[in-house]
Amino acid sequence: MSLSEELRQLYQEVILDHYKRPRNFGKLDPADRRAQGYNPLCGDQLEVTLRLDGDRVDEVCFEGAGCAISTASASLMTEAVKGKTQAEAEALFQDVQQLVTGAEPPTGEMGKLEVLAGVRDYPVRIKCAILAWHALRSALEEGDQVTTE
Repeated sequence: MSLSEELRQLYQEVILDHYKRPRNFGKLDPADRRAQGYNPLCGDQLEVTLRLDGDRVDEVCFEGAGCAISTASASLMTEAVKGKTQAEAEALFQDVQQLVTGAEPPTGEMGKLEVLAGVRDYPVRIKCAILAWHALRSALEEGDQVTTE
């Protein structure tokens, strides 16, 4: 098996794992911030709720219905931003957006999020992968709703 085939298989395994067993799925109550995200192209809808401890993301959850990419990305996102400052979460948002679009290489260490790079092979799925991240960003900015259109 070639390296690219191995990476594609790893991408599929991680995406399926987070889709079938999403981490931090549910709604925080009470939550300090929340935002809804909607991808009209795919029909993905989700809500991100979070609790802050000062400037740091103490808890973050999501709920909703979406495709495997959307759900897996949201699950990976909740794991990645928990414990981060708002500025660190924003930097991670930028890196993930660069990772999935291939526009520029990410500036930071991506860890597990690296599997989202596989979305570049399916441009129509980029909006699915980034939806939860836009909702997180909106929640951090005290917004309430975002769309991928």
